[in-house]
Amino acid sequence: MKKHSGFTLIELMIVLGIVAILMAFAAPSFQNFVKNDRLSTQINTLVAHLAYARSEAVLRAQQVGLCASSNQTTCTGGDWKDGWLVYVDSDNSDSYNASTDTILRVNQALSGNNTLTSTIGTNFLYDDRGYAISNGSFSLCDDRSTAYGKMIVISNTGRVRKNIASESPTC
Repeated sequence: MKKHSGFTLIELMIVLGIVAILMAFAAPSFQNFVKNDRLSTQINTLVAHLAYARSEAVLRAQQVGLCASSNQTTCTGGDWKDGWLVYVDSDNSDSYNASTDTILRVNQALSGNNTLTSTIGTNFLYDDRGYAISNGSFSLCDDRSTAYGKMIVISNTGRVRKNIASESPTC
């Protein structure tokens, strides 16, 4: 007689049951992983745009700014979570002017219902030396507690740093 190798239906059902139980335990931690990764990606994108704006200000010897924008074409002054523009402030008006200023980069609205608040307001500028016109911070949070939030602080010299343990985001 020839021996048949393979799985029986009962063995397959047992394995699928074990996999389903393991997935039930893994799903909540996977959701936290996705949320943490989304926060890290979004705060790193903001830091990259701030670094780009600062380097362009020094390179062009002109003011370069970031402003909140919900339509990605003008500074609407809304929430930072709706997106932002990086622009050259050619006329030194300390705000975006569509007729004279140049848009360098655009960031779309944040995903995942995350919030991005700022102590700076809806417009932030670097001068021609790369110094921040005003210092302040940005706080990025999701639907969990502030313990999971991310915060960056911008000094008068234009340096951007992530929050330290004694600082917590204001969500």
